[in-house]
Amino acid sequence: MCEKSGKIIADALILDVDGTLWDSTPIVAKAWARAARETGFADMDVEPDTLKQLFGKTMDEIALALVPKASKEQREALMDKCVIYEQQALEDDPCDICYPGVIDTIRKLSERIKLAIVSNCQSGYIELFMRKTGLTDKEICDKECFGDTGQGKTGNILAVIKRNGFKRAYYIGDTEGDRIAVRNAGIGFISADYGFGKPVEADFRIDRFDRLLDMIEL
Repeated sequence: MCEKSGKIIADALILDVDGTLWDSTPIVAKAWARAARETGFADMDVEPDTLKQLFGKTMDEIALALVPKASKEQREALMDKCVIYEQQALEDDPCDICYPGVIDTIRKLSERIKLAIVSNCQSGYIELFMRKTGLTDKEICDKECFGDTGQGKTGNILAVIKRNGFKRAYYIGDTEGDRIAVRNAGIGFISADYGFGKPVEADFRIDRFDRLLDMIEL
């Protein structure tokens, strides 16, 4: 779907969160370490760099990667507590953890094109992101996540496209998993090369989020 003009011709952009809009891993790592200690997994590796390799997967997949020998019930109890402590920590921390220019760029883009968010995160995480950044449904017209639907990224992308009648949407993400999900959904892919991963190919690549302002052609 690479445009010959070098411009992105789209009627909607669908955004990933972690590694694309912000880096929450330093805060989340501390919250998850606390949860791990309290649930008997004190040796679990929850360093920020470890989480960067796992974020983008569903919570079930992350739990299996972190504690593969634990039972399903143990993993669920661990992740339930991780989510609670993570939400609290992110709500309470005053730090701006967004990548440079993200919020201003989203506000400017929303005046020109429809924006939505699709993530493999837990329920409430996208809403937390929006509260913390001051974004509303004025800027983000729709959102979907694994925690709300039980579906992976491909299914949630397709649901958002269908609900909103998007005809030429692009997804912006930072991992190979994002790329695969987007290709399975049959839409264009923009790689956030400053993020956590390095997708092997993309229709477009950006080294800063605000590059999008010059790339979108209406």
